[in-house]
Amino acid sequence: MSPANAAAPAIVWFRDDLRVADNPALAAAAKTGRPIIAAFVLDEESAGLRPLGGASRWWRAGSLRALDQSLQERGIALTLRRGAAGCAIAELARTSGATAIFWNRRDEPAGAAADTAIITELAARGLDVQTFQASLLFEPHEARTRLGAPFTVFTPFLRHVLALDEPRTPLPAPDRISGVGGIASDRLDDWALEPRAPNWAAKFEDYWTRGEAAARETLAAFTDGALADYADLRNRPDLPNTSRLSPHLRFGEISPFQVWHAVKQAREAAPARRSIDAAADKFISELIWREFCHHLLAHHPGLAERNFQPRFDAFAWRSDGAAVTAWQRGETCYPIVDAGMRELWATGWMHNRVRMVVASFLVKHLLIDWRAGERWFWDTLVDADAANNPANWQWVAGSGADAAPYFRIFNPVLQGRKFDPAGSYVRRWVPELARLPADAIHAPFAAPPAILAAAGVKLGATYPAPIVDHKAARTRALAAFEQMKERKR
Repeated sequence: MSPANAAAPAIVWFRDDLRVADNPALAAAAKTGRPIIAAFVLDEESAGLRPLGGASRWWRAGSLRALDQSLQERGIALTLRRGAAGCAIAELARTSGATAIFWNRRDEPAGAAADTAIITELAARGLDVQTFQASLLFEPHEARTRLGAPFTVFTPFLRHVLALDEPRTPLPAPDRISGVGGIASDRLDDWALEPRAPNWAAKFEDYWTRGEAAARETLAAFTDGALADYADLRNRPDLPNTSRLSPHLRFGEISPFQVWHAVKQAREAAPARRSIDAAADKFISELIWREFCHHLLAHHPGLAERNFQPRFDAFAWRSDGAAVTAWQRGETCYPIVDAGMRELWATGWMHNRVRMVVASFLVKHLLIDWRAGERWFWDTLVDADAANNPANWQWVAGSGADAAPYFRIFNPVLQGRKFDPAGSYVRRWVPELARLPADAIHAPFAAPPAILAAAGVKLGATYPAPIVDHKAARTRALAAFEQMKERKR
């Protein structure tokens, strides 16, 4: 590299890594001593990239504001551009005189393919491109069976990656960054990432603080508190015993390396007892489930569109718009389902146990194609992830890798009674049932008329009547599964 090139600016291209700490691309660029242009491109033009859903767009807007503030505290601003990313980055390099571009890799197939094409284009212009791994603990090529194939069963995958070298320690954030003046930037508000009229995300602010600082605070609060009981209480939606890190991880406001080592440190700092070991092990396994889903997507690009198990191509899904609408609105008369769907609409998030219950209800009670549910979650979840979302939907449907067997059909009444025993979660999100006693709240359709009347509940009026009978739905679902097997013979 010539002295002139060594003094030329470098571009750090942010994508789903909206943080300054443990950001390998930013750290490497800062280490060169070059002036840095921090850039984000809103790319809604490049082929193959899945457009964000509404809730994710809302999150991204706040995350970009937080990143800009953090960068400005270190001496530079975030430059925003809109358009096909390859063209936007090349044009930014041309107008700024930048000769090097740093970024953290995308592992989903569409993003990785786009990056390969962009690298070729930039290299043809004489630009130096350096890329880094920042979003996964283990590269997809690192996790292979003894026969060299990708894993499709989680437990062997978990054992394999836990036997690999421990993930690297997180990198510190640069203290000061030398910038470049006079770089034109779009205005974030002009992108209209957040809804305005109507502002359906107005209440999201009550539940979430976006950005890297909030991510660090959330992680610290979890490792100092709820982690200790995570193994025992993670399935209770009525209790605050999950990490709530998923949207922060989704947008890279915190890295899995930071999470891994924070949990490790919490385990080491805690008094020696089996409970913290079990809790830490369980949480790390959940973090590695995220890895597993991303590795699946890396090897199976059509995860959101195609059944992982082709035999499900013969499944006879139903078309029932009214039932789907009732499910989306939380008006099924199965309170744990309705509470989850209303929590989703109000907060952009849903407890993981309840996600499984509502997904099972749609796919197995209503026989609606899992892809309809996946699309709804993609649009309404603030943590909608290109790998986790379809992989988890396919897991519930039985069509995915290492999937739950199709005949595992959650009984929503029993699930509610087991994981929301006092009915607190249902009372919060389905207030029309708030006066029902705990022994009736998860099955109001089975409650005596006097109990309903005393609680002010009138099925079909103040609260919907059941849209399906559990026993009949289960029988119908199992029959459909048997018919699918017959069709494939």
